[in-house]
Amino acid sequence: MDEEYDVIVLGTGLTECILSGIMSVNGKKVLHMDRNPYYGGESSSITPLEELYKRFDMADGPPESMGRGRDWNVDLIPKFLMANGQLVKMLLYTEVTRYLDFKVIEGSFVYKGGKIYKVPSTETEALASNLMGMFEKRRFRKFLVFVANFDENDPKTFEGVDPMDTNMRDVYKKFDLGQDVIDFTGHALALYRTDDYLDQPCLETINRIKLYSESLARYGKSPYLYPLYGLGELPQGFARLSAIYGGTYMLNKSVDEIVMEKGTVVGVKSEGEVARCKQLICDPSYVPDRVHKAGQVIRVICILNHPIKNTNDANSCQIIIPQNQVNRKSDIYVCMISYAHNVAAQGKYIAIVSTTVETAEPEKEIEPALELLEPIEQKFMAISDLYESTEDGTESQIFCSRSYDATTHFETTCNDIKDIYKRMTGTDFDFENMKRKQNDVFGEDEQ
Repeated sequence: MDEEYDVIVLGTGLTECILSGIMSVNGKKVLHMDRNPYYGGESSSITPLEELYKRFDMADGPPESMGRGRDWNVDLIPKFLMANGQLVKMLLYTEVTRYLDFKVIEGSFVYKGGKIYKVPSTETEALASNLMGMFEKRRFRKFLVFVANFDENDPKTFEGVDPMDTNMRDVYKKFDLGQDVIDFTGHALALYRTDDYLDQPCLETINRIKLYSESLARYGKSPYLYPLYGLGELPQGFARLSAIYGGTYMLNKSVDEIVMEKGTVVGVKSEGEVARCKQLICDPSYVPDRVHKAGQVIRVICILNHPIKNTNDANSCQIIIPQNQVNRKSDIYVCMISYAHNVAAQGKYIAIVSTTVETAEPEKEIEPALELLEPIEQKFMAISDLYESTEDGTESQIFCSRSYDATTHFETTCNDIKDIYKRMTGTDFDFENMKRKQNDVFGEDEQ
């Protein structure tokens, strides 16, 4: 351990493991430590089921009706991958896909007036949807065609909209879209958690809807993918990548002190030894004095013995409850997966409800989502603080990741990864460059 490294990484959450993999591929000498005996940190998958009961202080443990404990892999943080999103690109470009198998999530649904409806995301679906009336459908179809043809580099596609100046509220007005359609477009297609986006330039929203449509186009049922055996497989895949490139891993290793000299990190002390480094990456739990609390998320893991009503008996789905529908500022999300993904015993389903906490009674805030899931066999509730770094790391060379937010996909996590990468190296993260470096090692043939 008494060695000199370019980068030391503390914590094996997904953000840390991806950065460790990328840094190793870039030729850096990396030491990766975690105080826990397992991978994944906050974003791990818990197995066997007995461990989950222990974690939530349920002394009795699971009843026999739950089947074999080791058939379960329960994610603590529920997220899906956008099929055409940044994380899938990182997985493909780093070849981590060779360690994982994915399944497409069977459907995306949106809540309106107490009921759930399939999210229409193609012209054909829009025209068949019960979410809107006849004339609204035509207007929505025009809007989808406009978005599909929109190219920020070709003003001919703008139709009088200035991507950097016109706000989204005005774009909706231009197509004369009603409040319900605006709700599901902003929240179920563009995947915004709040309505703040309405007054911002429309380019990002248009790009988000394009990402949704392009992701959907890849597999047809929904734009989301999910790894067999749970999300805990993702950090482990990137950890293997780092190891192939010479990264050193140490689990179950306590971190006693981050050693500083003149305000800059120079190493990490563990069990009496010091490993030296030039830069440090960690999650907020390793540097409590360098982060501030930026809110809370409530997550409830629900075990069901039936699919969710009105989802066509899907064995996996996502439900978005737009904030307007339940008088809130931020959306409530439900991610549901099941035995079909090797994460639960035969015939069992796991639905995880999550949202940003807005009141002093978070349990009440998620009631509309829990009602959709009844009857629920067992609930596990956790309220987590969200932390953000109070500094950018340029002086201390300590780069702290953000806590995982309430969104049900990994786009915000990938933005955090790219942001940390840029602060550490001074250059933008370049997917193509990663690909070239991979070819140097694995050769072109296996792509």
